[in-house]
Amino acid sequence: MNKFGLFSDKPTIPFENHLEGLEGETMTLLLNLRNFVKGLGNNIVEEVRPHRIVYAKSLTFRIFLDIQPKNDSLTISLRKSRNESAINYTLNNVEDMENVKPQIAYAYENIK
Repeated sequence: MNKFGLFSDKPTIPFENHLEGLEGETMTLLLNLRNFVKGLGNNIVEEVRPHRIVYAKSLTFRIFLDIQPKNDSLTISLRKSRNESAINYTLNNVEDMENVKPQIAYAYENIK
């Protein structure tokens, strides 16, 4: 990848920029969620944008997860298919994250 994002002509933003200003538990949630998502398969594409992080399946960029970090929580949008509306969740703690992980894995497997 060059200095531009995979799917845009805007300069790439480092993931670490999203860690700035996050409370301790929220930072831990974001890092753990990132590791979980990247571990779902070798075709995961991560695109870091100014206000969010988007995860897609392969270079055809089938988006299944969108994360918006806030200082004390993570707001995520989950797409289980291209034909369904995104489902939004707010993650405030590890329990919230653990409850949504199976749904993220399902969305990754089923997005076409």
